[in-house]
Amino acid sequence: MVQITYVDAAGTPRTVKGEVGSTVMETAIRNNVPGIDAECGGACACATCHVYVGDDWAEAVGPAEPMEQDMLDFASDVRPSSRLSCQIRLKPELDGLTVTTPARQG
Repeated sequence: MVQITYVDAAGTPRTVKGEVGSTVMETAIRNNVPGIDAECGGACACATCHVYVGDDWAEAVGPAEPMEQDMLDFASDVRPSSRLSCQIRLKPELDGLTVTTPARQG
């Protein structure tokens, strides 16, 4: 299991555990984490699972692939740390990961 902390736009953290191999988005949905809409169900087709990856986690998470970068064009308030949580697959090295959800999705 991998521990992930989701911080909402108001700064409220929620820490949950996810299974290695699942995604940050799937883990949020399974744990009823607010702020991740995931309208496409993880197909990298909607940008409603947009999160900001903490600066100290950017290298471990890795960069967005071209298809994800294209979908981020549809997200609100995109920043250099923006990622789609459906594209971040959990691995042991991400234990303790912190992501922040934007004020609104889409």
